[in-house]
Amino acid sequence: MKKNAYDIIKRPILTEKAYEGIEDKRYVFEVDIHANKAEIKAAIETVFADDGVKVEKVNTLRTLGKMKRQGRTQGRTPETKKAYVTLKKDSKPIKFFEGMAQ
Repeated sequence: MKKNAYDIIKRPILTEKAYEGIEDKRYVFEVDIHANKAEIKAAIETVFADDGVKVEKVNTLRTLGKMKRQGRTQGRTPETKKAYVTLKKDSKPIKFFEGMAQ
């Protein structure tokens, strides 16, 4: 079953550490837990095709959900997966992030 690019990329992660990477054409996204690096690369290039984005490499990071308690009941927060996407040198930057890293 082929996944939709918008199902793979959930949202951008906008933190101080993420802003530091924008100058080096490195962007951070929250992605689907089951997506692999090849699917993430294809999804980024599909979603931002109008901007002329070419992905050089993708690094991924999974975080376990934290244990939370409320009285006697306990459970976990959801697991997340982040993708650190580095663009090629000749690639144009992603317009969505322009003006944020200053």
